[in-house]
Amino acid sequence: SLFGRLGVSVEGVLAALRATPEFDERRVPAGLAVVARNLDTASAPTEITLQFAVDRAVKLEWSGEGWTGREERLPWITDTASVAGVVTSTLYEALEDGAGELLPARQRAELAWSLADILEYRVDMSRDLKQGDAFRVLFERSRTSTGATRLGRVLAVSMQLSGDTVEAIRHGETAKGVGHYYDREGKSLRAAFLRAPLEFRRISSVFGMRRHPILNTWRAHKGTDYAASSGTPVRAIGDGTVIFAGRRSGYGNVVEIKHPNGYVTRYAHLRAFARGATRGARVAIGETIGQVGMTGLATAPHLHFEVLVNGAQRDPRVALANKAGVPLTGSERAEFQRTRATLLAAMDRGTGATRLAVATD
Repeated sequence: SLFGRLGVSVEGVLAALRATPEFDERRVPAGLAVVARNLDTASAPTEITLQFAVDRAVKLEWSGEGWTGREERLPWITDTASVAGVVTSTLYEALEDGAGELLPARQRAELAWSLADILEYRVDMSRDLKQGDAFRVLFERSRTSTGATRLGRVLAVSMQLSGDTVEAIRHGETAKGVGHYYDREGKSLRAAFLRAPLEFRRISSVFGMRRHPILNTWRAHKGTDYAASSGTPVRAIGDGTVIFAGRRSGYGNVVEIKHPNGYVTRYAHLRAFARGATRGARVAIGETIGQVGMTGLATAPHLHFEVLVNGAQRDPRVALANKAGVPLTGSERAEFQRTRATLLAAMDRGTGATRLAVATD
């Protein structure tokens, strides 16, 4: 229909398209950009380009005797870029100030979430990040000649959090390209517990005294509330066994998990339970156990999260400050220290970009 409106031979154009090895007409998405060019306004198009991706197009050309098609791929130019910033409001805004000239908005948001994912065993971005905290990030990015940009690997991170330095250095990869991150001492950032039970985090209340929003009385709030949309997946912050899954008074729908070190974590006001979150079931770190809701004494959708040590509620921020990752040893540690020195030196050269290679994949 589109080719017909362009005034070209539909059969000829389709035949040329189908002769292009990479073309599959079953995978032509709605919204596909099609650009037609002609020699003058009175003539029919002599060139049609179908832009299937930012780096891949199929170009059709009229030779006077018929249409021919060929695939065009744009090479990705890969470089490293370094960004530094100070948090005045949110990490997003700090990255917008520091990386505004290096990454488009979508990739800046992606970088913020990548940082949260890398540091999730050490830092809860919704609670631990304060005004005045500083950060530096070294990452890879790729660009095409048309200006399209994609975010690559994060190579190194250094954050100043209330005077403490947290580092994440990428070192070693699996055959599938999965990287591992270590702190300045060569200890893995992976630990026994995640710092937050939600991937998309926004804190609404911290551990301590507060006026209860329904009972209108001051009472100890022995946990942390995470405001989130109803239905947001709730994840177990560590390996363990479900010891309770049901309804309990003001908690509403609640799941309790006992962990190997004796800690118990409690997830309350759930809208629904995950299928495998039943009493006696074993769950793994990061596994979805339910959905955010507002059952029980709740005025809006949120997750109420508690950590119990020897039966008593503890401030999750303190109780989960587990920094005992598995350390590198021997030659691995020496190699890591060389990698760390190289990446920190690159990060210390200041913001900007340095070309690494040209990649065509």
